[in-house]
Amino acid sequence: MRIILTAACALLLGLTSLVNLFAAEPMGETVHCPTCGQVMPANFHFCSNCGTSLDNVPRDAAPSTASTTTSVTRNEHGMVSHTTTTTEKSFRLSDLFRNSEGGHGSALSDQPAPLQLKGFPERPKPIVEIGLSPFLGSGPIAPGYVLPTGAVWQPDFIVFGTARMALQTFDDGTHQITEWANRLDLYGNLYLTPTERILIGFRPLDRNGLAYSGYRFQPQDGPQNALNAYVTTLFFQGDFGELFPKLDPNDTKSIDYQFAIGRQPLSFEGGIMVDEDVIDAIGVTRTSLFALGASALRTTAVFGWNELNRNDNLRDSSAKLFGLFSSADYANATIDLDLAFVTADGYTGGDGAYIGIGDTQRIGLLNSTTRVNASFALDRDTPAVSTGVLLFQQFSTKLPDSEDFVYLDGFWGIANYSSAARGGDRGGPLGQTGILFAAQGLGSYGAPLGNRANDAVGLALGYQRFLGSKDRQLVFELGGRVSTRDNPRFFNQPDSFAAAARYQMKLSQHLVLIFDTFIGFPEDLGTAYGARSELLIKF
Repeated sequence: MRIILTAACALLLGLTSLVNLFAAEPMGETVHCPTCGQVMPANFHFCSNCGTSLDNVPRDAAPSTASTTTSVTRNEHGMVSHTTTTTEKSFRLSDLFRNSEGGHGSALSDQPAPLQLKGFPERPKPIVEIGLSPFLGSGPIAPGYVLPTGAVWQPDFIVFGTARMALQTFDDGTHQITEWANRLDLYGNLYLTPTERILIGFRPLDRNGLAYSGYRFQPQDGPQNALNAYVTTLFFQGDFGELFPKLDPNDTKSIDYQFAIGRQPLSFEGGIMVDEDVIDAIGVTRTSLFALGASALRTTAVFGWNELNRNDNLRDSSAKLFGLFSSADYANATIDLDLAFVTADGYTGGDGAYIGIGDTQRIGLLNSTTRVNASFALDRDTPAVSTGVLLFQQFSTKLPDSEDFVYLDGFWGIANYSSAARGGDRGGPLGQTGILFAAQGLGSYGAPLGNRANDAVGLALGYQRFLGSKDRQLVFELGGRVSTRDNPRFFNQPDSFAAAARYQMKLSQHLVLIFDTFIGFPEDLGTAYGARSELLIKF
């Protein structure tokens, strides 16, 4: 079993490079940018590299293996589109790896479209709303107040949040937990402008994801009380250029630096490096940079000094986070490069260094995300910080002539990869692999296949089926994991195969009903199983 799954994961991780080979085919009629020489699809109005208009530039000849007819039509939204009809065209498996014929433009149409409200839901009015500009409302803009800096503030205050209630049972093959668990995420948002706000948040029904209010039926019968008034989120977010517009009235000095300071949730590398950890931190972001050949480059510098949870999901009062997180957009991909350093007392785990590289792109009909993350314990390996590498790959696609969705995800954990920071209820770094690996963040219902990546490989194959409309969906998933060495040093999880299903349905604009179930077969243990029902309320 271990050899088979290891080989399957290695095949998935190697498929990324092969897919890029299959993706190389002519893009159809093209045009050369007269400014930078970039080759672009002929239906692009502007060069994605330098922004030069391509409307009056002669088109190159397009290679073709089938007769085509091109027509210009106006769709129901009033948008002009170019339609190409190709004879004897049918779906082929190879189409998953190839760009669609003729490419597709990224430029916006020059033709205005009226506001489309047919089938659009009503405005979701918050439970508390104070101010002159309704949330997602329409109508005249309030005049606001002009500050001495030149900024115009239009204060509005709303209260919103999410309530979750679940009845669930979980058996990992060794012991069973049955409970009724509750969680409430409550926020107050004071909008000063569209770019400046103060956000305060509470989680009054649980304590850092370690205890939840409700009732425990098994193994110990009795009520669970985790009520608290702890402030879990409190930060100010703004844009320096918008706060002090008089310093740059003509918008020529590039002083638009976004920043946030206070207790705020952070996530990077898709939750692999940092995952929903609420940290006292300051972050400064610079967007709209043009460097390294990117059409857009964003970079964020972060310093976190308090409330940091380490890889073992435990808070370390001595830990401090330094990070530089960047993302660059290219014509065919988005590249992430993230660096972090955590310093902490030796008795709590010591210092650690972290690096992550991500590549997200569309290859024909395939969505692909590849991530390589590494961690380095600079003092000694502990559950809080250890040395290792995690290779992670996701493929997904929408089925032809359908809204249904198929995905195939895999990972390979080499040695003992550890995250720089993880929220108390986030478990390990494998949550994005699938529902068999994801922590629920509510009560003691665990991940059926575990979500630690220490010396292990794993796969998840899933199918999302929409039942008549997007208001009801069913997800089936098969997955497995095996250890690549006997008795990993930390977070040893058994070899196992499992199957899971999830049904979700919208009850109203604010209510969602969720059912989960799984069955698993961990090696040398009893059969694992679980079932849960959850009512999700958004307000």
